[in-house]
Amino acid sequence: MQPNPQPDPQATDEETVLADITGMLAALLDEYGLDDVEIGMQTTFNRDLELESIDLVTLAGLLEERYGGRVNFAEFLAGMEFDEIIELTVGRLVEHIVQSLKAAEAV
Repeated sequence: MQPNPQPDPQATDEETVLADITGMLAALLDEYGLDDVEIGMQTTFNRDLELESIDLVTLAGLLEERYGGRVNFAEFLAGMEFDEIIELTVGRLVEHIVQSLKAAEAV
């Protein structure tokens, strides 16, 4: 039996990516003893999760571990205004990751 050359379509759907991000954020928040926070598409990094910029750097590292060069979190943030970063939701990041993964698959 030959391996399937097609990328796993499950890896690029919002539900799967949200689960990945939720896991990453849960690990980050656990360091602060905040392991019971509800995380969904509307959750904001700043207001709801109270993440600091250093936490976003840590998240960028986790994203790189999981997705490699297919997702560039720093570039994603660099294209935003300060207010957009403050209001950034988990859902917007999930959408960015899904788009980045689909673009990488198309190459």
